[in-house]
Amino acid sequence: MKPVAIVPVAGSGSRLRPLTHTTPKSLLMVAGKPILAHILDQLKPAGLERVILVIAPGPQGERIRRYAASRQDFRIECVLQEEPLGLGHAVAQAKLAAGRAPLLIILGDTIVQAVIGDLVRNGSQVGVHEVSDPSRFGVATVRGGKIVELVEKPERPVSSLALVGLYYISNGPLLFESLETLVRERRLTRGELQLTDALQLLLQRGEELRPFPVSGWYDCGKVETLLETNRALLEQLATPVSREGVVVIPPVALDPTADVTAAVIGPHVSIGPRAHVRQAVVRNSIVNEGAIVEDIVLDASVVGENAVVRGAYQRLNVGSSEVESS
Repeated sequence: MKPVAIVPVAGSGSRLRPLTHTTPKSLLMVAGKPILAHILDQLKPAGLERVILVIAPGPQGERIRRYAASRQDFRIECVLQEEPLGLGHAVAQAKLAAGRAPLLIILGDTIVQAVIGDLVRNGSQVGVHEVSDPSRFGVATVRGGKIVELVEKPERPVSSLALVGLYYISNGPLLFESLETLVRERRLTRGELQLTDALQLLLQRGEELRPFPVSGWYDCGKVETLLETNRALLEQLATPVSREGVVVIPPVALDPTADVTAAVIGPHVSIGPRAHVRQAVVRNSIVNEGAIVEDIVLDASVVGENAVVRGAYQRLNVGSSEVESS
């Protein structure tokens, strides 16, 4: 049976406000395309049966639903997470849609560099990356090449291997049973149903989990890390760009529909569809779809969809608003 991918994208993106007041976090631009597009493109070699997106109710979820409908390369189904009760709760909402298939779970705000085809061929595996402060993450303890314990954000970590938000579980029904056990017994961590706790139950029920080392792990959950991810991915993925009357300092991602004139762009700049950039210097920044940037030097900034920025030198993170300075 082919695996089914579950991608939770219901998070509100509170650490990215005001950008996420009007744009779902997973549809923010990074390195030339939405975060979710990077994730879905990476799933193509895995031979998936289909993709299940776990979305929130309301306008944000509907935006993601419309984006999913625009993709022609996957069978994508959207399921609702009515309340934000944790990652484990989000995954549990996909039970009926997933059936008895093996599960490939990847978080909707994280881009990882991994050969997904290798991940889904060798039994249940969990993506890990060594970090200096493991107390901020779920952590795996490994002995003899196997994971022996998983703990969510431990106060005193005994391992530096953080979970990166990439999981392949060959026994999908057993994972859903473990999630149901947590719900039935009200076993919550920090008030939420945690996927890490369900995976620990999997271990206790005899499922073998092995670590899957991930070299590149890019977090898109905060403005600072979004810009860091943009820089790193542009270094790897950007192709040469040129526009008449525009000085381009690579690496840059410039959407063909963007109107850029009398400007200096780059390095490390992404400009989205139908954005307008005129008489401006833009570097180390992301300009999302439909935004207007004029008469300004912009550095280390994220300009949200349809925002308008005019004036002098600024360092900004603005949503769908208008900013003028003199």
